[in-house]
Amino acid sequence: VQLQASGGGLVQAGGSLRLSCAASGSDFSIKAVGWYRQAPGKGRELVALFMSRHNTQYADSVKGRFIIDRDGAENAFYLQMNNLKPEDTAVYYCNVKAADSSLFLSDYWGLGTLVTVSS
Repeated sequence: VQLQASGGGLVQAGGSLRLSCAASGSDFSIKAVGWYRQAPGKGRELVALFMSRHNTQYADSVKGRFIIDRDGAENAFYLQMNNLKPEDTAVYYCNVKAADSSLFLSDYWGLGTLVTVSS
């Protein structure tokens, strides 16, 4: 599974950005998709996780501001980020948990896209 993330950039505090991640490959079944981020000097943290439209999970710091969504038909998923804050500045990584034809579950990562929020 290959993941291609896009949509990062520079935005002022209070602004919005929409990150996209497209999954490609063959013989895989996506079980969950998520977005993680890593700020300078910090470890990678979970931002949002999508198991189904009725089962999503968000970091406390982004609840009410970020929305994760998935387009199953296109194997793409998104992170809508609203009311951005300088502390949201980080490299954002998309992640897919997918099973192959043998039902073996693996994690796949995109290369990351930089989000910079200026104050």
